[in-house]
Amino acid sequence: MNQKIKSALFFISTCAISTVATAHIGLDNHEHTGFLIGFLHPIGGLDHLAAMVAVGLWSALTARRAGPELLWGPLCFASMLLAGALIGLQGITITAVEPMIAASLLVTGLLVIGRLRVSGIAAALIVGLFAVFHGLAHGYELASSPSAFQTLTGMLTATLMLHATGLALGWALRSTSVWVPRIAGAAVALSGGVMLLQLA
Repeated sequence: MNQKIKSALFFISTCAISTVATAHIGLDNHEHTGFLIGFLHPIGGLDHLAAMVAVGLWSALTARRAGPELLWGPLCFASMLLAGALIGLQGITITAVEPMIAASLLVTGLLVIGRLRVSGIAAALIVGLFAVFHGLAHGYELASSPSAFQTLTGMLTATLMLHATGLALGWALRSTSVWVPRIAGAAVALSGGVMLLQLA
């Protein structure tokens, strides 16, 4: 297997093991929002980075062939993240946001480990549910920011890039390695479990 792919997955796995209970820090300072801050937030927030790469990884590992089937999960995640953010911007309160974000890591990590294959609609529903809570967290933080939509545009751009990274890695590894994706999935699931314990 390509050494660069191994190195990239090792980096992602290491980043996924985070004992930080939340990565939603910094966006509530509305003097520091905008496209660039929104773009950098998912990359610097380990829960977001791990979840978004894992969604792409799972989609690529379980797709029967290249094509639209690869995109159900990533596109639904991005769409529902935006929907959740718009709900949060309206101030509509939904409980258990942080536990659901932690659960998203646990579940997507387990999906990667098991390479569970489901229909495109089922994949969209699974990741879409969790994406709403990722979006809600951002919407709450940006509710009174004058540059909320620029910040969200940056986040969505980074989200799609992280999904694409997971898709590329998953496609490269689907027929060449079993254990590297499982290790990455285990790291993501472990980080979600640790976050859930911290929130308990």
